[in-house]
Amino acid sequence: MIDKSIIFKIIGSLLFIEALLLLACLFMAIGYQEDDVPAFIITIILTTLTGIVLRYLGRNADNNMSRRDAYLVVTLSWIIFSFFGTLPFIISGYIPSFTDAYFETMSGFTTTGATIIDDIDKLPHGLLFWRSMTQWIGGLGIVFFTTAVLPSFVGGSVKVFAAESTGPISSRLHPRLSTGAKWIWVVYLVLTIGCVLSFMACGMGWFDSINYAMGSTATGGFSTHTDSAEFFRSPAVEYVATFFCFFSGVNFTLMYMAAKHRSIKMMFKSEEFRFYTFVVLAFSLFIMAELMIHNGYDLEKAFRCGIFQVVSFITTTGLFNDDAGKWPHVTWVVLATCMFLGACSGSTSGGFKGIRSMMMLKIMRNEFKQILHPNAVLPIHVDGSNIPYQKRVTLLSFLSVYLLICLFASFAIISAGIDNTNAITITLSSLGNVGPSLGLEIGPTMSWSMLPAWIKWLCSALMLIGRLEIFTILVIFTPAFWRDR
Repeated sequence: MIDKSIIFKIIGSLLFIEALLLLACLFMAIGYQEDDVPAFIITIILTTLTGIVLRYLGRNADNNMSRRDAYLVVTLSWIIFSFFGTLPFIISGYIPSFTDAYFETMSGFTTTGATIIDDIDKLPHGLLFWRSMTQWIGGLGIVFFTTAVLPSFVGGSVKVFAAESTGPISSRLHPRLSTGAKWIWVVYLVLTIGCVLSFMACGMGWFDSINYAMGSTATGGFSTHTDSAEFFRSPAVEYVATFFCFFSGVNFTLMYMAAKHRSIKMMFKSEEFRFYTFVVLAFSLFIMAELMIHNGYDLEKAFRCGIFQVVSFITTTGLFNDDAGKWPHVTWVVLATCMFLGACSGSTSGGFKGIRSMMMLKIMRNEFKQILHPNAVLPIHVDGSNIPYQKRVTLLSFLSVYLLICLFASFAIISAGIDNTNAITITLSSLGNVGPSLGLEIGPTMSWSMLPAWIKWLCSALMLIGRLEIFTILVIFTPAFWRDR
């Protein structure tokens, strides 16, 4: 059976953390003396009181957590965190619709970056900071964050990490997962601080620097201006954003180990990193050529726009420095491929992940060999480690479910009257936690406000399913999950 007490205990503690995050936004709102102050005060009170009630209900819980408890607590944490995250938007009146507010908050926590706000510049600073904070905390995972800061959860943290981690292969940093989580958060903080300082060096103000840094390192894409990175009209800002988004798409464990051994060569020993780098460079050069030939861009602008958008899409960040809706349609195919692929496992990015793509390519290569040599035993190795047969089956199951979800969701969106290109890319964008769409009705620089309410709920569900890598969510809806042990 599900242990309700441990679930109440963890979610109650998480709500205390959310209240502290909201408190930081309250101070921001007070500092700017804007009208969102009451909204944050009311939200903090409601969040804290709920946390107290849940902690009381879970007062007798121990730290022993089953795998079922872990999957359920991770799913409920994201849903409940997003629910309380909607309150500042609704209470302040800037997003009066609960559907829109929940979509915006889920988009933030899952680092999708899709928005229903048509004019972001009208939002007060406190709400802008909260939008950026949601994606920064969601970047490495809400519960993973708890594993790093609340040692009392170590008893069940390995199962929680398995339920929330990204990618088919998990690397262990330290025998105590809470210690490993802290080191990964150190890497995350260093990236964020470096990004803030770099943006400031480019002439960006401190508020914009912090917000864009949180969006870049979390590969979220929320910005403080409607025009995103294009607002600054600064090549330096765009190159800085490209650099930090690219490295935020790298496996954080790999970056930690490379920093620990002070060897950049260690990163290039990773097959996934080499695959990721090759795809980024190849796609960027292709788009650069297309922009020079068909749109008349000069060499530097074509390269900058090409690599910025490729990195933004493949890391599922969603920032933009140009309107890709006006680019040749063949570049849309490349960007849609980036949406699907995603960056590296163990990073803040979404999508299918590079390591899965590599494994699929190796499986296909082996199948051709198997046709010629039916009795041959053909292992699959990634970085020298053999991939067991069970993980190959899981990979094929993951791909099948991923494609089926894309098929059914695209069909549902098309049935609502959305054009085919938009429907497919909205699905890929939501499930891959990318953010922008490609098409004529909803372009990459537009908000999603025109979508019907039920499609916004569908997209919110897809964002969560994609962020938790599909099976974590879907397993809860199987009869076996709720049967007695």
